Amino acid sequence: MSVNAKTYTPRESEIERRWYVVDATDETLGRLATRIARTLEGKNKPTYAAHLDTGDHVIVLNSARITVTSDKLTTKMYARHSGYPGGFKEETLGHLLARRPEEVIRRAVKGMLPHNRLGTQMLRKLKVYAGAEHPHQAQQPEPLA
Repeated sequence: MSVNAKTYTPRESEIERRWYVVDATDETLGRLATRIARTLEGKNKPTYAAHLDTGDHVIVLNSARITVTSDKLTTKMYARHSGYPGGFKEETLGHLLARRPEEVIRRAVKGMLPHNRLGTQMLRKLKVYAGAEHPHQAQQPEPLA
């Protein structure tokens, strides 16, 4: 082994961010979320570094038309607490999908990203829309593989 072998780490100026668009129609929630999370983290690039956000931007369309396996629409629960007495709220996946379809994909992806400031930064690059329209035409997004 050579004496001056150094670990490569990309500089902030060397990180290239691309834009990808993905249609969620008839896609399975978890499988789609893992593909999105990998792209947001930058794990699909040779320049990946665990301590840096090297990922790309992802636009998700038709989030209302996502599919789930088995009876998750009625059994999967999303819970939150306001911090006040009696402030516990629970709702099913089916109810949340009807109310705010963007939130279902956002939460699934959020759980797959690092749970720290870096993960928060990565999640900001995710844009989810219930319909087929998006305001990011100027970024010329390409389909996600």
